[in-house]
Amino acid sequence: MTPLAYFFSLPVRAYRLIFSPWVGHNCRFQPTCSAYSLEALERHGAIKGVWLTLRRLGRCHPLGSSGYDPVPGADPEHDRAKRAGKTRPNGDAPPKEGPKTGPQTGPKKHKGCGCC
Repeated sequence: MTPLAYFFSLPVRAYRLIFSPWVGHNCRFQPTCSAYSLEALERHGAIKGVWLTLRRLGRCHPLGSSGYDPVPGADPEHDRAKRAGKTRPNGDAPPKEGPKTGPQTGPKKHKGCGCC
C-alpha cells in the first residue's frame, strides 16, 4: 500500500475499530463498505481507491441495490459477467438454466402463467 493510500485508510481503520461494533452488522453489500474501501486502497492506490470508496458509499442508501459487489479486479469472473451484462442490479448472477424438460402432464394449476 502506498503511503498516501495508507493515510486514507486510517479513517476507515478507526471506523472499524471504534464505531463498527456500535453500529452493528447492517451492511447492504458483501464485502462491507469498510472492507471494500481497504481493499480498493490496497489494490488500486490512493486516488482510484478513494474514488471507488466514494462511489460505493454513494450506492449505500435505503433505495439502493444490495448484494455481492467486489472491488474491480478482485473477482475477474464477476467483472467479465458484469461487462457482458449478465449480472442483476444487486450484483448477483442470474440463475443458471437447468436441463430442459418436456411439458408437464396433468391439469395446469395456474391458468395462462406458463409455470406449469
